[in-house]
Amino acid sequence: MKLLNFTIIKLTSCLALGILVADYFELDFNLVLSSTIAVAFILSIYWFFLKSKFDKNIYFGILTYFTLIGIGTLAYTIQDETLNTNHYTNLSDSKRAFESVTFQIKKRLKPDAYNNKYIVTVNSYNSKEASGKLLINIQKDSLAKTLNVDDVFFTSASLQKIQKPLNPHQFDYAKYLELKQVYRQLYLKPSELLLVSDSKSTIYSFADALRKNINSKLIEAGFKDESLSIINALLLGQKQTIDKTIYNNYVNSGTIHILAVSGLHVGIILLILNFIFQPLLYLKYGRFLRPFIIVILLWCFAVIAGLSPSVTRAVAMFSIISVAMHLKRPTNIYNTLVISAFLILLFKPTFLFEVGFQMSYLAVLGIVSVQPIIYKLWKPKSYVTDKFWQIFTVTLAAQAGVVPISLFYFHQFPGLFFISNLVVIPFLGLILGFGILIIILALLNILPDFMVVAYSFIIDSLNGFIGWVAQFEDFLFRDIPFTLLQVIFAYLIVIALVQVYKYRNFKWVTLSLIAVIGFQSVLFFNKYSNQNAAFVIFNKSRYSLIGQKHNSELSIHHNLDSVKLKTDNVIKNYNVGENIKHVKLDHLQSVYQYKNNTILVIDSLGIYNGVSFQPKYILLRNSPKLNLNRVLDSLKPKEVIADASNYKSYIKRWKATCKNKKIPFHQTSEKGAFIIE
Repeated sequence: MKLLNFTIIKLTSCLALGILVADYFELDFNLVLSSTIAVAFILSIYWFFLKSKFDKNIYFGILTYFTLIGIGTLAYTIQDETLNTNHYTNLSDSKRAFESVTFQIKKRLKPDAYNNKYIVTVNSYNSKEASGKLLINIQKDSLAKTLNVDDVFFTSASLQKIQKPLNPHQFDYAKYLELKQVYRQLYLKPSELLLVSDSKSTIYSFADALRKNINSKLIEAGFKDESLSIINALLLGQKQTIDKTIYNNYVNSGTIHILAVSGLHVGIILLILNFIFQPLLYLKYGRFLRPFIIVILLWCFAVIAGLSPSVTRAVAMFSIISVAMHLKRPTNIYNTLVISAFLILLFKPTFLFEVGFQMSYLAVLGIVSVQPIIYKLWKPKSYVTDKFWQIFTVTLAAQAGVVPISLFYFHQFPGLFFISNLVVIPFLGLILGFGILIIILALLNILPDFMVVAYSFIIDSLNGFIGWVAQFEDFLFRDIPFTLLQVIFAYLIVIALVQVYKYRNFKWVTLSLIAVIGFQSVLFFNKYSNQNAAFVIFNKSRYSLIGQKHNSELSIHHNLDSVKLKTDNVIKNYNVGENIKHVKLDHLQSVYQYKNNTILVIDSLGIYNGVSFQPKYILLRNSPKLNLNRVLDSLKPKEVIADASNYKSYIKRWKATCKNKKIPFHQTSEKGAFIIE
């Protein structure tokens, strides 16, 4: 710990704080730029006059921190592509029914049930030079081929906004894409695309072509789809083709981390490269040449793997380690982690909000800080037992680092993670090393059949074991509510306990107890804040879904079948977000009474003539055939709601009628769930 550089930790924290400030507040770019330049200018004057005494001057330190906060804010703001005058959002013409767009394929995403998905960059918009990124959804067609990276296409279509969450506690996909600078989307058929150019112009296209070539060679060699998808994930960083069932098995067994190329994978590749280029050390400049070649190859691998946050972080960290090793400079893993984070956030500030980036760093921090403590609790005499004990303690320490943030994002905990990792991790090095050899031999067209059979057997055995562990659903704890405050106090507890073990003084014992009390206080606060009631008309395509919440109990009125009900995420997300303990299922009713509000439901039968009361709200569901003008004149409601079970043509007509009558109209597929609190 003597080598720990607290200055770089403070500077990186300030950089991250600046990024958070820029994300939370909408700041003017010119104001941010001028303020940062002004603070940096004052800092440089201070440095010039103070010279060697600057590290002892408190004002110099404060100015440095504010400069880094400004740089973080500027780094985040400057990557906002909408600030460019030629961004397509600044060129939009509301009078046009269709826009002409020329775009270039940049990234292939995981397809859904109906569409293949791509991230593209705009080259021209309505015959004007333009910039920006779009999400392209292309209808699946058995005859149409997947599009290649860097291919340029022309189309004429209507740009659509990416849908905001329509139900409470739903994942905000629009916000997720905004962090990637994607603000609009297109829905197209293959016939609506006109190929302009298929030339390769960037390193990403060559990487994509290499991945496709590898896949075609592996298919020719005899690898099946399931084995091929795992090879793509483990070695090429591409998870788009993994079967949903297999992917869920890895999630439920607690081994999903091995499918994301990260520190473990890059560390093994670094060891292999160090071994391969060992002879370079005998050359005159070999000590400088070997790390240079290794770092270049590591970053080439990062590009091939798609430059995801996890692989970028891992390659940045191991690049620093590789250079430090060859220069024989003493280093500290904390310094290496923080320096890599600083460099990544400086150039890719939105990575701070990537789940993979956060979990990757937290897992490594857990391993380097907690694992030595756990490992010292027992000293096995047997070599084999000691190795398994090391793997177990590493797995446990990694979980200590990621469990709080994992519960916050995914609300589940795999109870058998230690069993699956004890088996998988020892063989992962063999799987990766063997896999690299398989790819090289396949590209050289000299891959023997027995190696294909052997490696396919290893992958199938891995999938089979993961599936076996995942079937024990009683050990998978799902739907665990966990708030951001709980995450903060959970990490404070972990940090304080580690410090208590190291220093065993009153200060850290006190801080650990304060952290525990803070965590308990959050639990009490969450329970108290849950003591409320709400009436919710959810947005559920082709179905009607109504919830009545009272404290921690929820009554669901619905027309879903048993399969839909079991897999429905709308109810699940609401239960977790609102900390619901008990759920009661019931059929839809014609009238609901909530506090002083009466809600009349008119379904496909369109019956309302016998109503002798005046409802405050009318819910239209299942496309009733009625004269809404007559209904409004007769019942005089304060507001009309149409859920997602209705035909769009009906909703359009009802919306116009309500507008003429000056009665508020709430369309759940447009405005989201209707909530009365």
